Amino acid sequence: MIDLKLLQKKFEKISSKLIKKGVNQELLDDLKIKNEELKIAKQDFETLQALQNTMSKEFGVYKRQGKDITELKAKVDANKIEISKVFDIQRQKQESLESLAMSIPNIPDDNVVDGNDEDDNVEIKKVLTPATFNFTPKEHWELADENGWIDFERGVKLATSRFSVSFGLGARLERALINFMLDFNRCRGFEEVSVPALVNRKALEGTGQLPKFEDDLYKMQDQELFLIPTAEVPITNLYQDEILIESELPKKMTAYTSCFRKEAGAAGRDTRGMIRQHQFHKVELVAITHPNESEKIFNDMVECASDILTALKLPHRLVSLCTGDLGFGAAYTVDIEVWLPGQNTYREISSISNTREFQARRAKIRFKDGKKNNFVHTLNGSSLAVGRTLVAIMENNQNEDGSIDIPEVLKPYLSL
Repeated sequence: MIDLKLLQKKFEKISSKLIKKGVNQELLDDLKIKNEELKIAKQDFETLQALQNTMSKEFGVYKRQGKDITELKAKVDANKIEISKVFDIQRQKQESLESLAMSIPNIPDDNVVDGNDEDDNVEIKKVLTPATFNFTPKEHWELADENGWIDFERGVKLATSRFSVSFGLGARLERALINFMLDFNRCRGFEEVSVPALVNRKALEGTGQLPKFEDDLYKMQDQELFLIPTAEVPITNLYQDEILIESELPKKMTAYTSCFRKEAGAAGRDTRGMIRQHQFHKVELVAITHPNESEKIFNDMVECASDILTALKLPHRLVSLCTGDLGFGAAYTVDIEVWLPGQNTYREISSISNTREFQARRAKIRFKDGKKNNFVHTLNGSSLAVGRTLVAIMENNQNEDGSIDIPEVLKPYLSL
């Protein structure tokens, strides 16, 4: 959640940043009104409290002096009733403001470039040069069918569109990639964790998927539980509503999970193949850090994900997202896009984001700095999306006869 005190102090500046992220002015005006209403309610409560304190002191003086306290007692009792009423109003105004604030995205960092969508993102650098083919490279679904690695029709038969089934070497490569990525991340200082694939509403509110994106989530019918859209949700919320000791930071974690998304906003795009599926495997990086360390750890996470692709000899590029393409909870994001020769373009394979205090405020994750409790910074990033990595291996390592070369770093995981 955004810092409401900061919003109150710098409303125009913060509003202009949020508008660039797609927040409409009407919502911001409503937020301003609710903020002012809460401010007035607090002032009314404080005024009545001050009056109560004054009368309480007078009450003591009257009793010591033997004065008649009947009239003063009646005033004190009436003021207590009024304080209770005003306190309820203040609580309602607070809840109303916080409920609205839960639907407001994070404030972009000052260094985020203004823009409307992915066309306005800024390339940081390219890593490795794409290979030149002396034949027309095929797309991954053609290669998957020729090699018997992935069956999309059977995925539809078992579930619905945008599900698939992996067979033989295709399935083994997915498992090899997962193990390789986890080992790689562990060597970079990220502790491996295993987390549930189902989480409650509070967890999804903590990382910002709820309430805004409920329609994109798969929900249990008989319980208030949801299938996770990313391991970021359960890993970050491991420390929900906790106060950490400063010396415990940073907490750097990695996990493999299956992820589930309805992808409602992507209708008509990437309906073929494995680029955009309802269920997919992913290895995630998550860090919970002291604010002073978040920039360094962010860069470490970007480097870690990029180095995995380099180890797999997959050409890719790093892209800084503009304001209009930033995710809901992100203050700053670098996407890593892998080269797909079959599509003749770069496609996102990882997204590393620094949410600053945004998720920590929602999930109440703090650390003790001396006598004071401060919010941590939380960061997350794919390292990597397994299906998309497999797609990149297939398209970049294909031969003219349709066969696919296996990256050397994966062979020990396949016993090849």
